[in-house]
Amino acid sequence: MEQIRKELTRHIGKRVILKADKGRKKIVTRRGRLVEVYSSLFVVDIEHEVSEGKRTISYTFSDVLTSTVRLTIIDDDGAGENKKIS
Repeated sequence: MEQIRKELTRHIGKRVILKADKGRKKIVTRRGRLVEVYSSLFVVDIEHEVSEGKRTISYTFSDVLTSTVRLTIIDDDGAGENKKIS
């Protein structure tokens, strides 16, 4: 889990695609920005959705470790390379 924390800390401020398994074969996909990384969880600001205002969600590193949450870091510097964290 320490490795996941370090990897996410390097990408604070970058855009992400978040895929979360909500159970019963329901997977929610959202885009946002990685805002903060704490000792046991990370926070993502979700991009504006039509029916909702600004949302902030958080997940634990164990969610990433167990593949309940999958993150893809979007490289904004024009290189066109995305990095999956799982």
